[in-house]
Amino acid sequence: MRALLFILALTASSRAEIELLGNVDYVGKGDPAQTLDLLVPQDHATKKRPLVVFIHGGGWNSGRKEDGLAAMRLLSSTGDYVTATINYRLSQEAVWPAQIYDCKAAIRFLRGKADEYGIDAENVGIIGMSAGGHLVSMLGTSGEIAALEGDIGPFPKQSSRVQCVVNFFGPTDFLTMSGDALQPNPVTALLGGIGPDLKEKAKQASPVTWVTKNSAPFLTAHGTKDPLVPFAQAEEIHQALLKAGVESHLIAMQGAGHGFSNNTLNQRIHQFFDNHLRHQTGAISDEPINAQ
Repeated sequence: MRALLFILALTASSRAEIELLGNVDYVGKGDPAQTLDLLVPQDHATKKRPLVVFIHGGGWNSGRKEDGLAAMRLLSSTGDYVTATINYRLSQEAVWPAQIYDCKAAIRFLRGKADEYGIDAENVGIIGMSAGGHLVSMLGTSGEIAALEGDIGPFPKQSSRVQCVVNFFGPTDFLTMSGDALQPNPVTALLGGIGPDLKEKAKQASPVTWVTKNSAPFLTAHGTKDPLVPFAQAEEIHQALLKAGVESHLIAMQGAGHGFSNNTLNQRIHQFFDNHLRHQTGAISDEPINAQ
């Protein structure tokens, strides 16, 4: 996935020595699908940093946490962030809402271990691509929804709310996705198959359903020629967030498909994280970017 390359622009002055804590079980039941990799600067015992969590794509039926490891290592090496990449149960192991339960459990776990890992628990950002973009969008909009919280993991009283979301071309409204909803596809597999309650499941699993004034700030980057997730999906959640009074940036990647990289976009993402996790005040342009 070329979108991972956005981190490379952040590393010109890489300086921090990084320690990898691999295959950490964030639920405690020994399921490899519920593990994460954590990248912490070696001085994490004496200095807390904001956290950025990467959630992989793959149609909810493939992909793994290692897909984002190189990019997160480079972001951590700037010395500004602790980073993590997470696995979650794929649709062939468990259907919705298992995936969001896992993501929320991982966020709660990392907050519960904040002192150990040198995490500033008040400043947590997330980034995801495609199916991962869907899941980070759900995290950003469903922070107040008890039915989507789940009860797994050792830190049930910790918050799963996040402070900002970077969504790369994730589905945001399954009810308005193009295609034949009556034919089996990765979305129907995620939702448990075709049946009379499919529409209600699709609504519950759609980030736009849960947008309120308390949703996290978003930056969405989406290719205007995306053949898998229509650009209209990005426009829909962007407009819903703005209507609710939430900060939202939609970066149209002109001519791009389902995956891209661009230095101008890199800089905007970096500033977005710095603004919301390190409390800077840099301007972020919403101008389209020619990705051809």
